[in-house]
Amino acid sequence: MTQTLYRAEHIGSLLRPPAVHRAREQCGAGRLTGGRFTTSDALRAVEDQAIAEVVGLQESVGLPVVTDGEYRRSFWHYDFMSGLSGLDLVERDAGVQFHGIKLRPIHPTITGRLDFPDDHPMLAHFSYLGSVAKALPKISIPGPSACHFRTAAADIAPQEYTEQEVLLEDIARVYNKAVHAFYAAGCRYLQMDDIFFAYLCDDKHREQKRAEGLDPDWLIERYAAMMQQAIADRPADMTIGMHLCRGNFRSTWAADGAYDPAADAIFNQTSVDVYFMEYDSERAGGLEPLRLLPKGSKRVMPGFMTTKTGALESMDDLRRRFDEASKFADLDQLGIAPQCGFASTEEGNILSVDEQQRKLELIVHTAERIWGGVAA
Repeated sequence: MTQTLYRAEHIGSLLRPPAVHRAREQCGAGRLTGGRFTTSDALRAVEDQAIAEVVGLQESVGLPVVTDGEYRRSFWHYDFMSGLSGLDLVERDAGVQFHGIKLRPIHPTITGRLDFPDDHPMLAHFSYLGSVAKALPKISIPGPSACHFRTAAADIAPQEYTEQEVLLEDIARVYNKAVHAFYAAGCRYLQMDDIFFAYLCDDKHREQKRAEGLDPDWLIERYAAMMQQAIADRPADMTIGMHLCRGNFRSTWAADGAYDPAADAIFNQTSVDVYFMEYDSERAGGLEPLRLLPKGSKRVMPGFMTTKTGALESMDDLRRRFDEASKFADLDQLGIAPQCGFASTEEGNILSVDEQQRKLELIVHTAERIWGGVAA
């Protein structure tokens, strides 16, 4: 492999600026038309300008990897999923339950044979990001498990998909096609937010899957196999990241539980290069699962910094957490990132743009203090 791994990154999403919120409201973005979210040329122009500015901000604080902030999205996952052939979004009365709040009531439905189309909108999103970035451009998409975990069995129409293995194999095939399409578009760093590995470490989510007739431990193994099938034949100079968290909607969450049930599968049954792991609260459990990280070039970015509040962590506290982590994984295989994005949906988390910037700056400064730089 010839990837360059970094010590300081963020997950992908950033708080949308007022101009983007206004433009989205004016064009009705976030509303569904034909199973897709509404957009327009006027909105795209506003997004282009805002993305160029936020890329400049990321570069100015010293981040070696930049994203478009997911400014063109309503959700971190559904926008990508709705761009797949054979998958549509529908709006219903109730959304997914988070801690004390429900997500907007958008639900994926599989209406036909799944495929990754040549004109998937996020290929163009990446191309624009690449055109305005001096640092390495990264795009984040939902991992393969999202299409399965978030789609109810009653919302899967194709008869052949009643066989779980057929559905899972097709999802993996679609993602393999996506990986190569992003590479052809110039992407050398693709992050997959495969958060449902962490959900399957939560007792209530595990019980829910059992009620659906699915063994949660079997799902963990199959989700790892899907990820591996998607990325196994990627070009040698393409970095693959995986983000794991327990939900992020307006600073709330949807799951609890330590990584123990999934750690071996994610670390040792996939060839993922970089793991972004939520570790900002007791809900994530202890650091012991890091002992299963194999020696070598893989890197974990423990998310000791939270994006759910604006309170700024102290560098001394962050350094102590890394001292603890180094008892289970080689410090040379670690880096720093926040526990999640700052705006996994367009509403964003409950903190200010200034607080967000201070956290991005602290990521860079912490990497410089612990490892001597962001690209060590």
